[in-house]
Amino acid sequence: MNESKIRQYLAKQQIDSFFMAKRENIRFTSGWTGDDSYLLLTQDQGFFLTDPRYTEQAEIELPDYSIINWRLPGKTVGDTIAALTAKLGLKSIAFEDDYLTYGMYFDLNQKAAATFKRAGGVIDALRVVKSPQEIQYLKIACDIACRAFERIIKDIRVGVTEKELAAKLALYMVEEGADTQPYGNILISGKKTSLLHGIPGKKAIEYGDFVLLDYGCQYNGYLSDMTRTVVVGKPTAKQKEVYDYTKQSLEAAEAITQAGVSTKRFYPESLKPLQGTEYGPLTYDKIGHSIGLTVHEEPLLAETYDEILQPNTVLTIEPGIYMPNWGGVRIEDQVLVTATGYENMISIPHELIVL
Repeated sequence: MNESKIRQYLAKQQIDSFFMAKRENIRFTSGWTGDDSYLLLTQDQGFFLTDPRYTEQAEIELPDYSIINWRLPGKTVGDTIAALTAKLGLKSIAFEDDYLTYGMYFDLNQKAAATFKRAGGVIDALRVVKSPQEIQYLKIACDIACRAFERIIKDIRVGVTEKELAAKLALYMVEEGADTQPYGNILISGKKTSLLHGIPGKKAIEYGDFVLLDYGCQYNGYLSDMTRTVVVGKPTAKQKEVYDYTKQSLEAAEAITQAGVSTKRFYPESLKPLQGTEYGPLTYDKIGHSIGLTVHEEPLLAETYDEILQPNTVLTIEPGIYMPNWGGVRIEDQVLVTATGYENMISIPHELIVL
C-alpha cells in the first residue's frame, strides 16, 4: 500500500516511527478494512494492534505486519506501544494530534519512553492526490450511485415517505455493487430541501415537491457523493428559476476547474450567475470538498481555503440555493481534476427531472 510514503516522511523528519489511530489513514497505509485498529510503523517494520475478533482477518489482509492483540486484561493500547518502544529502542513517535483523544495521548505519553511528535494532517495530505487504482475505485462508486439514481426516480411519487425512499436507495446501491457499509444519505422533500443536511423522515412526498437526493456509496472503501434535485408534478415558475440559477452556478464553478487553480476561487465564481438576483445571499460559501476514503477530505472549496489544486485530486462541486420555509436546490458533481480541466464522474445530466 502506501507505507513507503510514510517512511519517506519519517526519514525526512528524522522520526523513528508513526503511531496511527485514524481508521482511514490506517487503511490508506496498510489496506486494512476492519475495525479496532492501531498501527505502529517504523522504517523497517509494521505492527498492527487489534483484538481477538480481528486477528484472523488481520493475518489474511496484512501478511507483512506483526499482528498484536492489545486487548488483554487490565492492559491498554499504551501498554502495547510502551512495550514495543522499549523492545525496538524507539526514541520518537509521530502521532495524529488532530485525531487522538486526550485520554489515549495521556496514556501513551505516560507509558512509552519516547518523545511524541505532532503529525496531525500529514497522512491526510498524502491522500489528496489519488493513485490510478484509487481513481478507478472512485469512478466505480460514482457509476454505482448513478445506476441507483436511475432506479430510485422510478419510486419517487406522491405518498411515499422520505425514509422509505432513502432505504430503497441504500439497497439499490448495494445491489449495484457497493460495499455493505453505507454512510448517511440525505433524501428530503418540500420545504425541507432548504436544509443543507436534512434528515429523511416520515414526511410523505406531495404533489409539487422538490425532492433533494444527496448521497453516495463506498466501493472498496472509496466514496461517491452526488446531488440531484427533482420535482414531483408540474414545476412552478419559481422552482424552474431557482433550479436554473443553481445549474448555472454549478457550471460556472466547473468551468474554472483544473490543476493550478486556488480553491478560494470556486465560491465567487459560482455567484457570478446570481448577480443582480435575490439569490446571492441564499447560498452557502462552502461549495465542495475533496473525497476519497472519507466524504469530506481536504481541501475544501471555500474562500477561507487557499489551496492550489493538483492533478488527480477528486472533488465534489455542489452549489445550492436555500430558501427557508420554501425549499432549495442543490446539484453536485464529483470530478477528477486534470492538468487542463476536469473529468466528470457523474453521468446524470444537470437538467431538471420532472416526475
